[in-house]
Amino acid sequence: MTPSRQDIEAAAARMAPHIRRTPVMRMGGADLGLDIALILKLELLQATGSFKPRGAFNRMVSATLPAAGVATASGGNHGAAVAYAARALGVKAEVFCPTGTPEAKTGRIEGYGAVLHRIGAAYDEARVASEARAAETGALIVHAYDQPEVLAGQGTVGLELSQDAPEATHVLVATGGGGLIGGIAAWYAGTGTQVISVEPEACPTLATALREGRPVPCPVGGVAADSLGARQVGALMFAVAKDHVARAVLVPDEAIRDAQRRLWQAMRLVAEPGGATALAALTSGAWTPPAGARVAVVVCGSNTDPATVTG
Repeated sequence: MTPSRQDIEAAAARMAPHIRRTPVMRMGGADLGLDIALILKLELLQATGSFKPRGAFNRMVSATLPAAGVATASGGNHGAAVAYAARALGVKAEVFCPTGTPEAKTGRIEGYGAVLHRIGAAYDEARVASEARAAETGALIVHAYDQPEVLAGQGTVGLELSQDAPEATHVLVATGGGGLIGGIAAWYAGTGTQVISVEPEACPTLATALREGRPVPCPVGGVAADSLGARQVGALMFAVAKDHVARAVLVPDEAIRDAQRRLWQAMRLVAEPGGATALAALTSGAWTPPAGARVAVVVCGSNTDPATVTG
Protein backbone atom coordinates (compact mmCIF):
# COMPACT_ATOMS: atom_id res chain seq x y z
CA MET A 1 0.00 0.00 0.00
CA THR A 2 2.96 2.36 0.42
CA PRO A 3 4.12 3.98 -2.83
CA SER A 4 7.16 2.70 -4.68
CA ARG A 5 9.41 4.84 -6.82
CA GLN A 6 7.59 3.44 -9.83
CA ASP A 7 4.26 4.56 -8.37
CA ILE A 8 5.63 8.06 -7.85
CA GLU A 9 7.07 8.22 -11.37
CA ALA A 10 3.71 7.08 -12.76
CA ALA A 11 1.96 9.75 -10.71
CA ALA A 12 4.28 12.43 -12.09
CA ALA A 13 3.48 11.41 -15.66
CA ARG A 14 -0.25 11.20 -14.93
CA MET A 15 -0.42 14.63 -13.32
CA ALA A 16 1.93 16.48 -15.63
CA PRO A 17 -0.82 18.37 -17.49
CA HIS A 18 -2.27 19.66 -14.23
CA ILE A 19 0.51 20.72 -11.85
CA ARG A 20 3.48 23.08 -11.84
CA ARG A 21 7.04 21.91 -11.56
CA THR A 22 8.03 24.28 -8.79
CA PRO A 23 11.47 25.88 -8.73
CA VAL A 24 14.49 25.00 -6.65
CA MET A 25 16.59 27.91 -5.38
CA ARG A 26 20.14 27.63 -4.09
CA MET A 27 21.17 30.42 -1.77
CA GLY A 28 23.72 31.32 0.85
CA GLY A 29 22.28 31.17 4.31
CA ALA A 30 23.46 34.59 5.49
CA ASP A 31 20.29 36.37 4.39
CA LEU A 32 18.30 33.98 6.57
CA GLY A 33 20.72 34.31 9.48
CA LEU A 34 22.35 30.92 8.85
CA ASP A 35 25.94 29.92 8.24
CA ILE A 36 25.18 27.18 5.72
CA ALA A 37 24.04 27.27 2.12
CA LEU A 38 20.50 26.09 1.48
CA ILE A 39 18.45 24.51 -1.27
CA LEU A 40 14.83 25.68 -1.14
CA LYS A 41 12.09 23.75 -2.92
CA LEU A 42 9.51 26.50 -3.45
CA GLU A 43 6.36 24.41 -3.36
CA LEU A 44 4.44 27.40 -2.04
CA LEU A 45 4.38 28.47 -5.72
CA GLN A 46 2.32 25.42 -6.65
CA ALA A 47 -1.21 25.97 -7.98
CA THR A 48 -3.59 26.86 -5.08
CA GLY A 49 -0.60 27.94 -2.95
CA SER A 50 0.48 24.57 -1.56
CA PHE A 51 1.75 21.12 -2.53
CA LYS A 52 -1.71 19.60 -2.15
CA PRO A 53 -2.85 19.51 -5.82
CA ARG A 54 -0.32 16.76 -6.47
CA GLY A 55 -2.10 14.23 -4.27
CA ALA A 56 -5.57 15.47 -5.16
CA PHE A 57 -5.01 15.15 -8.89
CA ASN A 58 -3.33 11.76 -8.63
CA ARG A 59 -6.21 10.37 -6.58
CA MET A 60 -8.83 11.77 -8.95
CA VAL A 61 -7.23 10.93 -12.30
CA SER A 62 -6.50 7.40 -11.05
CA ALA A 63 -10.20 6.74 -10.37
CA THR A 64 -13.50 6.60 -12.22
CA LEU A 65 -15.18 9.76 -11.02
CA PRO A 66 -18.84 9.25 -10.06
CA ALA A 67 -21.68 11.56 -11.01
CA ALA A 68 -21.76 12.76 -7.40
CA GLY A 69 -18.20 14.01 -7.79
CA VAL A 70 -15.78 14.09 -4.86
CA ALA A 71 -15.91 14.85 -1.14
CA THR A 72 -13.13 15.67 1.27
CA ALA A 73 -12.24 17.09 4.65
CA SER A 74 -9.49 19.62 5.09
CA GLY A 75 -7.91 22.25 7.26
CA GLY A 76 -7.96 24.36 4.10
CA ASN A 77 -5.09 23.67 1.69
CA HIS A 78 -6.21 20.18 0.69
CA GLY A 79 -9.78 21.42 0.25
CA ALA A 80 -8.60 24.15 -2.10
CA ALA A 81 -6.59 21.57 -4.06
CA VAL A 82 -9.56 19.22 -4.39
CA ALA A 83 -11.80 22.09 -5.46
CA TYR A 84 -9.21 23.18 -8.03
CA ALA A 85 -8.76 19.65 -9.37
CA ALA A 86 -12.50 19.04 -9.51
CA ARG A 87 -13.01 22.22 -11.53
CA ALA A 88 -10.24 21.21 -13.93
CA LEU A 89 -11.72 17.73 -14.36
CA GLY A 90 -15.32 18.94 -14.62
CA VAL A 91 -16.81 17.27 -11.53
CA LYS A 92 -18.57 18.44 -8.39
CA ALA A 93 -16.75 18.86 -5.11
CA GLU A 94 -17.92 19.18 -1.52
CA VAL A 95 -15.34 20.25 1.05
CA PHE A 96 -15.77 19.98 4.83
CA CYS A 97 -13.59 22.29 6.94
CA PRO A 98 -13.38 23.09 10.65
CA THR A 99 -15.11 26.31 11.60
CA GLY A 100 -11.79 27.98 12.39
CA THR A 101 -10.29 27.53 8.92
CA PRO A 102 -8.88 30.91 7.80
CA GLU A 103 -10.64 32.95 5.15
CA ALA A 104 -7.42 32.85 3.08
CA LYS A 105 -8.18 29.16 2.57
CA THR A 106 -11.99 28.97 2.56
CA GLY A 107 -12.09 31.79 0.03
CA ARG A 108 -9.98 29.72 -2.35
CA ILE A 109 -12.21 26.67 -1.87
CA GLU A 110 -15.35 28.57 -2.77
CA GLY A 111 -13.57 30.53 -5.47
CA TYR A 112 -12.78 27.27 -7.28
CA GLY A 113 -16.48 26.38 -7.23
CA ALA A 114 -16.73 23.78 -4.47
CA VAL A 115 -19.56 23.59 -1.96
CA LEU A 116 -18.04 24.45 1.42
CA HIS A 117 -19.35 23.03 4.71
CA ARG A 118 -17.98 24.41 7.98
CA ILE A 119 -18.21 21.58 10.50
CA GLY A 120 -16.78 21.22 14.01
CA ALA A 121 -13.76 22.64 15.74
CA ALA A 122 -11.16 20.18 14.44
CA TYR A 123 -10.21 18.28 11.29
CA ASP A 124 -11.48 14.93 12.61
CA GLU A 125 -15.03 16.25 12.95
CA ALA A 126 -14.93 17.53 9.39
CA ARG A 127 -13.54 14.17 8.21
CA VAL A 128 -16.39 12.22 9.80
CA ALA A 129 -18.92 14.56 8.18
CA SER A 130 -17.28 14.23 4.76
CA GLU A 131 -17.32 10.45 4.96
CA ALA A 132 -21.00 10.44 5.96
CA ARG A 133 -21.79 12.71 3.01
CA ALA A 134 -19.88 10.49 0.59
CA ALA A 135 -21.75 7.42 1.86
CA GLU A 136 -25.01 9.27 1.24
CA THR A 137 -24.24 10.59 -2.25
CA GLY A 138 -21.76 8.10 -3.70
CA ALA A 139 -19.05 10.74 -4.03
CA LEU A 140 -15.40 9.67 -4.20
CA ILE A 141 -13.49 10.41 -0.99
CA VAL A 142 -10.21 12.22 -1.59
CA HIS A 143 -8.40 11.88 1.73
CA ALA A 144 -6.08 14.65 2.83
CA TYR A 145 -3.13 12.30 3.43
CA ASP A 146 -3.96 8.62 4.04
CA GLN A 147 -4.54 7.13 0.58
CA PRO A 148 -1.90 5.45 -1.62
CA GLU A 149 -2.59 7.73 -4.59
CA VAL A 150 -2.31 10.82 -2.39
CA LEU A 151 1.04 9.70 -0.98
CA ALA A 152 2.35 8.91 -4.46
CA GLY A 153 1.23 12.32 -5.71
CA GLN A 154 2.95 14.15 -2.87
CA GLY A 155 6.03 12.02 -3.46
CA THR A 156 6.54 13.81 -6.77
CA VAL A 157 7.96 16.72 -4.73
CA GLY A 158 10.81 14.37 -3.81
CA LEU A 159 11.21 13.18 -7.39
CA GLU A 160 11.57 16.75 -8.67
CA LEU A 161 13.92 17.73 -5.86
CA SER A 162 16.18 14.74 -6.48
CA GLN A 163 16.39 15.64 -10.17
CA ASP A 164 16.93 19.36 -9.64
CA ALA A 165 19.17 19.13 -6.55
CA PRO A 166 20.82 15.71 -6.61
CA GLU A 167 23.47 16.96 -4.20
CA ALA A 168 21.02 17.22 -1.26
CA THR A 169 22.06 15.04 1.67
CA HIS A 170 19.21 16.06 3.99
CA VAL A 171 15.64 17.16 3.21
CA LEU A 172 13.59 19.01 5.84
CA VAL A 173 9.82 18.59 5.51
CA ALA A 174 6.93 19.88 7.64
CA THR A 175 4.62 17.14 8.95
CA GLY A 176 0.93 17.20 9.79
CA GLY A 177 -1.03 14.13 8.73
CA GLY A 178 2.10 13.06 6.91
CA GLY A 179 1.16 12.79 3.25
CA LEU A 180 3.95 15.07 2.07
CA ILE A 181 6.77 13.61 4.14
CA GLY A 182 5.46 10.08 3.59
CA GLY A 183 5.64 10.52 -0.18
CA ILE A 184 9.03 12.22 -0.09
CA ALA A 185 10.47 9.59 2.26
CA ALA A 186 9.14 6.84 -0.02
CA TRP A 187 10.95 8.46 -2.95
CA TYR A 188 14.27 8.75 -1.09
CA ALA A 189 14.03 5.31 0.57
CA GLY A 190 17.21 3.32 0.03
CA THR A 191 19.26 6.35 -1.02
CA GLY A 192 21.88 8.23 0.94
CA THR A 193 19.59 11.24 1.44
CA GLN A 194 18.04 11.61 4.89
CA VAL A 195 14.51 12.97 5.31
CA ILE A 196 13.91 14.98 8.50
CA SER A 197 10.42 15.69 9.86
CA VAL A 198 9.71 19.08 11.42
CA GLU A 199 6.53 19.63 13.46
CA PRO A 200 5.15 22.32 15.74
CA GLU A 201 5.43 21.49 19.41
CA ALA A 202 1.67 22.02 19.55
CA CYS A 203 0.99 19.31 16.91
CA PRO A 204 3.56 16.53 17.54
CA THR A 205 1.89 13.77 15.54
CA LEU A 206 4.87 11.96 13.99
CA ALA A 207 7.25 12.50 16.91
CA THR A 208 4.65 10.91 19.18
CA ALA A 209 3.93 8.06 16.79
CA LEU A 210 7.63 7.21 16.46
CA ARG A 211 8.00 7.24 20.24
CA GLU A 212 4.93 5.05 20.76
CA GLY A 213 5.57 2.76 17.79
CA ARG A 214 2.21 3.49 16.17
CA PRO A 215 -0.01 6.42 15.17
CA VAL A 216 -1.80 7.76 18.26
CA PRO A 217 -4.05 10.78 18.86
CA CYS A 218 -2.22 13.98 19.81
CA PRO A 219 -3.16 17.50 20.88
CA VAL A 220 -3.89 19.95 18.08
CA GLY A 221 -3.09 23.64 18.49
CA GLY A 222 -0.73 26.47 17.72
CA VAL A 223 -0.18 28.79 14.79
CA ALA A 224 0.09 26.06 12.14
CA ALA A 225 -2.93 23.98 13.19
CA ASP A 226 -4.91 24.84 10.06
CA SER A 227 -2.33 23.07 7.87
CA LEU A 228 -0.46 20.72 10.22
CA GLY A 229 -3.26 20.00 12.68
CA ALA A 230 -4.17 16.38 12.01
CA ARG A 231 -4.88 14.55 15.27
CA GLN A 232 -2.62 11.66 14.26
CA VAL A 233 -0.47 10.66 11.30
CA GLY A 234 -1.84 8.34 8.66
CA ALA A 235 -1.22 4.60 8.81
CA LEU A 236 0.22 4.54 5.29
CA MET A 237 2.77 7.25 5.91
CA PHE A 238 3.77 5.72 9.23
CA ALA A 239 4.71 2.50 7.47
CA VAL A 240 7.19 4.58 5.47
CA ALA A 241 8.27 6.98 8.21
CA LYS A 242 9.23 4.38 10.81
CA ASP A 243 11.93 3.10 8.46
CA HIS A 244 12.77 6.06 6.24
CA VAL A 245 12.38 9.28 8.26
CA ALA A 246 15.69 9.84 10.00
CA ARG A 247 14.46 12.12 12.78
CA ALA A 248 11.39 14.03 13.99
CA VAL A 249 12.18 17.56 15.22
CA LEU A 250 9.80 19.81 17.16
CA VAL A 251 9.78 23.61 16.98
CA PRO A 252 7.85 26.22 19.03
CA ASP A 253 5.34 28.60 17.52
CA GLU A 254 7.64 31.59 17.97
CA ALA A 255 10.29 29.87 15.83
CA ILE A 256 7.72 29.29 13.08
CA ARG A 257 6.71 32.96 13.13
CA ASP A 258 10.38 33.95 13.02
CA ALA A 259 10.99 31.71 10.00
CA GLN A 260 8.02 33.33 8.24
CA ARG A 261 9.50 36.77 8.86
CA ARG A 262 12.93 35.70 7.62
CA LEU A 263 11.50 34.34 4.36
CA TRP A 264 9.68 37.62 3.82
CA GLN A 265 12.59 39.87 4.72
CA ALA A 266 15.19 37.95 2.73
CA MET A 267 13.19 36.77 -0.27
CA ARG A 268 9.82 38.52 -0.22
CA LEU A 269 8.11 35.14 0.11
CA VAL A 270 4.85 34.98 2.06
CA ALA A 271 4.80 31.52 3.66
CA GLU A 272 1.98 30.39 5.90
CA PRO A 273 3.02 28.98 9.30
CA GLY A 274 2.98 25.39 8.06
CA GLY A 275 4.97 26.44 5.02
CA ALA A 276 7.75 27.92 7.16
CA THR A 277 7.86 25.14 9.76
CA ALA A 278 10.61 23.11 8.08
CA LEU A 279 12.89 26.14 7.88
CA ALA A 280 12.23 26.86 11.56
CA ALA A 281 14.19 23.73 12.50
CA LEU A 282 17.32 25.45 11.18
CA THR A 283 16.70 29.05 12.18
CA SER A 284 15.79 28.06 15.76
CA GLY A 285 18.67 25.62 16.19
CA ALA A 286 16.28 22.74 16.88
CA TRP A 287 18.22 20.73 14.28
CA THR A 288 21.88 21.25 13.44
CA PRO A 289 23.13 19.73 10.19
CA PRO A 290 26.26 17.62 10.32
CA ALA A 291 29.49 18.90 8.78
CA GLY A 292 29.41 18.79 5.00
CA ALA A 293 25.62 18.47 4.76
CA ARG A 294 23.81 19.89 1.74
CA VAL A 295 20.43 20.78 3.18
CA ALA A 296 17.18 21.14 1.22
CA VAL A 297 14.08 22.69 2.78
CA VAL A 298 10.59 22.23 1.37
CA VAL A 299 8.67 25.52 1.71
CA CYS A 300 5.27 24.00 1.24
CA GLY A 301 2.49 26.59 1.53
CA SER A 302 1.57 30.26 1.18
CA ASN A 303 -2.12 30.49 2.10
CA THR A 304 -2.23 33.09 4.81
CA ASP A 305 -3.15 36.74 5.21
CA PRO A 306 0.01 38.54 3.99
CA ALA A 307 -0.40 41.16 6.71
CA THR A 308 0.36 38.52 9.35
CA VAL A 309 3.82 38.13 7.77
CA THR A 310 4.67 41.49 6.24
CA GLY A 311 3.25 43.72 8.95
